[in-house]
Amino acid sequence: MVNLKEDERLDYLLAEDLRIIQSPSVFAFSLDAVLLARFVYVPIQKGNLIDLCSGNGVIPLFLSARTKGQITGVEIQERLYDMAVRSIEYNGLQNQLQMIHGDIKEIPKRLGYGKFDVVTCNPPYFPTPSKEEINPNEHLAIARHEILCTLEDAVKASSQLVKQGGKVAFVHRPGRLMDIITLMREYRLEPKRIQFVYPKKGKEANTLLVEAIKDGSPDLKISPPLIVYNEEDEYTPEIREILYGES
Repeated sequence: MVNLKEDERLDYLLAEDLRIIQSPSVFAFSLDAVLLARFVYVPIQKGNLIDLCSGNGVIPLFLSARTKGQITGVEIQERLYDMAVRSIEYNGLQNQLQMIHGDIKEIPKRLGYGKFDVVTCNPPYFPTPSKEEINPNEHLAIARHEILCTLEDAVKASSQLVKQGGKVAFVHRPGRLMDIITLMREYRLEPKRIQFVYPKKGKEANTLLVEAIKDGSPDLKISPPLIVYNEEDEYTPEIREILYGES
């Protein structure tokens, strides 16, 4: 039994056979979160993982299907944090997953430095626009724009949380690639693996996945491109496998 509030609904995460609480009035997860959870290296048997800017907890839920390690999610918006906690409880994952309601900038001091094997982050993508341009829905504005968390805040917190030799993975927009690489190197995170995601063959990439190692040696690999839709506007086999578990 799940306690749904206001306009909430219970959605399926099909490939993982899990459920997640969503609401149209707050920021629902997108394909980006799914791709990050699948892209990042995770230790299968044990380890400590943390997901920053967790929203309604979708990445921790996805990661729980890939690892037996302990997973922590951090979300600053109370409404989304509450949805994540209830989703974790509904799926019976309280022993593996925990959510923290807080600001990622304060989390290293709160949880300790260098405690995590893996850090993931799906941060706000866009610089804060003028008041006239910003979304009037506070939940959507905070999720999309760097109002409470800049890219540098996210990279710095990730570097402080991860162990030496541990991995940090981000999903972002290709237009911020140089910012991401510059900031990662500034905070001792060496980019090791990048994958570009394209909406269709022949189109420009619209999503970037990057994984770095704390104090790693320079050796960047570019993974094969991932294409979301075929010419008939249907998901490609790779995306269908990620979303639905279909081979």
